[in-house]
Amino acid sequence: MLDLAIVGGGPAGLTAGLYATRGGLKDVVMFEMGMPGGQIMNSSEVENYPGIKEVLTGMELMEPWPEQCMRFGLKHEMIQVVSVVRDGEHFKVILAGGKEEFAKNVIICTGSTPKRAGFDGEAEFFGKGVSTCATCDGFFYKNKEVAVLGGGDTALEEALYLSNICSKVYIIHRREEFRAAPSTVESVKNRENIELILNSKVKNVYGDAMGVLGVLTVDNDGNERDLKVPGIFTFVGMNINNEVLKQEDGSYLCELSKAGEVIVDLSMKTSVEGLYAAGDIRILAPKQVVCAASDGAIAALQVIAREH
Repeated sequence: MLDLAIVGGGPAGLTAGLYATRGGLKDVVMFEMGMPGGQIMNSSEVENYPGIKEVLTGMELMEPWPEQCMRFGLKHEMIQVVSVVRDGEHFKVILAGGKEEFAKNVIICTGSTPKRAGFDGEAEFFGKGVSTCATCDGFFYKNKEVAVLGGGDTALEEALYLSNICSKVYIIHRREEFRAAPSTVESVKNRENIELILNSKVKNVYGDAMGVLGVLTVDNDGNERDLKVPGIFTFVGMNINNEVLKQEDGSYLCELSKAGEVIVDLSMKTSVEGLYAAGDIRILAPKQVVCAASDGAIAALQVIAREH
């Protein structure tokens, strides 16, 4: 039986493995189907990770993590986790192909994935002008104009954040009214360098080998507008990767928020003893590499304390 099973191999899962094994746990396995590293591997530039003064790609940033995190005995199993279920006082980790592992403790680090908006050029220019993280990429557009797509709390909050960096922010929303909190909407409307483009959608993003050069919008009447911006931030929702927590009867192993995020306390503990969640899958996750790593360390320290 494993002391600890870690599901997911991004910054949270890797750090959890590092702290757990270095802290004395002997049988620790990280289940990750692909190359460890997580979503940040798709980022073209990272310059806000503490202690790293060079601007790196996400792949360059994460390249040394697996070696460091496995130095103390963490094992990586490249196999899909189908589900995690309770088995008496312990957990059963059901793997692809009908395989099973049993564990005393489990840390879920499967993250979340930003939904794609679906406009032409989105995939082509993703990471080269199309972004889903203003905190990560906003600084690259300092004193430039950018566009934001979306009408919820995240979209408007990120637009406000960008308005402190960029010369102008266009908010493109398909409806007349926003779904965000009234106070946030009021703040957006009062911000001088934010312009609202309502009842409109993004038709396509265009550019060259260097990146985005502009965004073409179209309103409900078919009128087009060409925004000469080098970047667009899309906030049209998140897919929470909580499938491994789903049980045979359709319920979930632990308590989730309405959005499907795992509810945890400050120690990353879920509503089930011995089950933890770290990184972007948890409620109120800042969705930053440094925060996910912190979550993983916290969760691992809790497991160590529980086992000793």
